[in-house]
Amino acid sequence: MRLVIAHCSVDYVGRLKAHLPLATRLLLVKADGSVLVHSDGGSYKPLNWMSPPATLRVSSPDEVDLELGVVEQWTVQSAKTDDRLIINIHEKVSESSHDLGVDPGLIKDGVEADLQRLLAEQIETLGQGYSLIRREYFTAIGPVDILARDADGATVAIELKRRGDIDGVEQLTRYLELLNRDPLLAPVRGIFAAQQIKPQAKVLANDRGIDCITLDYDAMRGVDDSESRLF
Repeated sequence: MRLVIAHCSVDYVGRLKAHLPLATRLLLVKADGSVLVHSDGGSYKPLNWMSPPATLRVSSPDEVDLELGVVEQWTVQSAKTDDRLIINIHEKVSESSHDLGVDPGLIKDGVEADLQRLLAEQIETLGQGYSLIRREYFTAIGPVDILARDADGATVAIELKRRGDIDGVEQLTRYLELLNRDPLLAPVRGIFAAQQIKPQAKVLANDRGIDCITLDYDAMRGVDDSESRLF
């Protein structure tokens, strides 16, 4: 992983256009080809990024950019689309590279891991016509618990928690923003599923167009017949 703290401006050019004016930021270049731009406040979410597969080309600025103070220009080109991330660096404050090795991945607690397995096996719990694409669908910012298709063939990303709170909704929101950049998957909608979902999380999810589903863990395991309960 390459870490660069630089005084820079950033432009995203393609299906969407976005501009970050000149400021000091952290640039992350990961071994998988992704490039992420972070600030020092607001959120742990990157301000902008390019997902893999992508290529990074470093070049010298032209005369116009040179007069504006640019000393180095990064062009991050997506391999799947015409989207580009253009980073104009005015000054590098620091730079370092580190080999992080192979990450073992996030180890979920037993209940969350079981919920994921059970829901994948019982994907019709979400509704008639649902089909599983895969569990642990990889993205540049982490694995989506379950990726599925609904009865209309639309892509659905499901985030699973034992107890659903606002952080889980924020996590799913980041996945949706990334997945909806992939023309092979978009449009992608989200489902936030948990044994218990806090009211604040439901409000935030509804505001962002994310459906909430409460899962009955015991019923899914077959150790409790929910239809035979008196209450």
